Amino acid sequence: MARYIFITGGVVSSLGKGLASAALGALLQARGYSVRLRKLDPYLNVDPGTMSPFEHGEVFVTDDGAETDLDLGHYERFTGVAARATDSVSSGRIYSNVLDKERRGDYLGKTIQVIPHVTNEIKDFLEIGSDEVDFMLCEIGGTVGDIEGLPFFEAIRQFGQEKPRGQCIFMHLTLLPYIAASGELKTKPTQHSVKELRSIGIAPDVLVCRSEMPIPEKERAKLALFCNVRPESVIAAQDLRSIYEAPLAYHAEGLDQAVLDAFGISPAPRPKLEKWYDVVDRIHHAEGEVKVAIVGKYTQLEDAYKSIAEALTHGGIANRVKVKAEWIDAELFEKDEDIAPILEGYHAILVPGGFGERGTQGKIRAAQFARERRVPYLGICLGMQMAVVEASRNLLGLEEAGSEEFDHEAGAKRFVHVIYHLKEWVEGNRTIKREVSDDKGGTMRLGAYDAMLLPGSQAAEIYGSTSISERHRHRYEVDIKYRDKLEECGLRFSGLSPDGRLPEIVEIPEHPWYIGVQFHPELKSKPFAPHPLFADFVRAAVEQSRLV
Repeated sequence: MARYIFITGGVVSSLGKGLASAALGALLQARGYSVRLRKLDPYLNVDPGTMSPFEHGEVFVTDDGAETDLDLGHYERFTGVAARATDSVSSGRIYSNVLDKERRGDYLGKTIQVIPHVTNEIKDFLEIGSDEVDFMLCEIGGTVGDIEGLPFFEAIRQFGQEKPRGQCIFMHLTLLPYIAASGELKTKPTQHSVKELRSIGIAPDVLVCRSEMPIPEKERAKLALFCNVRPESVIAAQDLRSIYEAPLAYHAEGLDQAVLDAFGISPAPRPKLEKWYDVVDRIHHAEGEVKVAIVGKYTQLEDAYKSIAEALTHGGIANRVKVKAEWIDAELFEKDEDIAPILEGYHAILVPGGFGERGTQGKIRAAQFARERRVPYLGICLGMQMAVVEASRNLLGLEEAGSEEFDHEAGAKRFVHVIYHLKEWVEGNRTIKREVSDDKGGTMRLGAYDAMLLPGSQAAEIYGSTSISERHRHRYEVDIKYRDKLEECGLRFSGLSPDGRLPEIVEIPEHPWYIGVQFHPELKSKPFAPHPLFADFVRAAVEQSRLV
């Protein structure tokens, strides 16, 4: 049976629980243990799929088609363990399951209450796959004291009590604020956070303290005393130059040893951290720099494109260069002004996914600039669709080319739909059907789908294969009926679904590097295994940097 590590947070949000969980998972892996990481979110949305990127950041998609919290991306990037739908749950999902059971009569007429019915549902979720790994790391979203998080805290308290002694431990992440006027790190907020945690029956075994500087021995001893943890289990977590330093930094602080000690595992296998030393060495000893413009519509919140930013970093690691990604609001390009002065200084252009018409004319102009100026271009999801619209308008001469999505949004027919609403597709042995009027949540083409690549194409050479599997998240698709005309104009459809009906990759053979993909390659990239598309995209940017 798996040993459970529950990770909670206190004082303030956004301290890096997800990163700490991912780094700990990587350290346990380095010692030879198998791990799985989970996220329990207190919000009432069933999943983040319908939430605005400004509200929640990006939506991370798993192979089995779950729309999840972006922390699952950290988990995958640090451990390489592919997340599943059963690794993410929200209050909305828990309550929905409970209410569905009540409607079916599963509770035999009982009065439905938070305890035991909601907490039991949470505990059932925690048990899934418990016989598959050595350690199950479960992060509780939000901070202790949040009213919506109380059922989760109560559930993990009960879970820890019901399991055999020594099978569950609790790790609490807090903030040690620095008061510049007095030159002190203050421990009181952490003491109050632990007091709040203990008041609901949970005593932390390990205390991870975010701070701007090292924790003096005096403050460390004070935290141990008043928070009732061992001094060696008070772990400092300072700000780092790169998140990929986290496993090595936490190991140096003794986090993995403190966790193993809490479980009574002694002696523990020595960690093998060579791959992390190599990743950090490549980041800090880069042999050059390239600038990549990301032309999107959610640029005010960098977390909206978190996986793309990290995948570009991974591409830099593969080429031992630093990638300086700069976010440009696509709406800047919707004015009748020359965009060359803005984009000329970049070595590559990336247009990411998105929803809605706002900013799309700017994305089309960015794709046109990259095509005409022979600048490396990567279009992802909507970025591929806008590249096809641009080619349809400016190469094919179809001036009214556009997406059916934008006509649906405006409630009027304005475009020739080279991009159409996908109403039917094949998933395994079954056919999925959708209508525009369907509910928004969970109705897109989601998860991993196979694609066949054209032998000899640039895409096939980059992948080193003619058969790939990538993760999707879209409900609009390039219309295959325009393929022949567009290929006559120089746009090659180099990747298709196995049945040949859905375009997956387009490229321009006469261009140094111009590729659009309907899927999201960034979701499968890792620092120690960069995605081939991003690795080659950055390589092309390096080549471009030598030309300008």
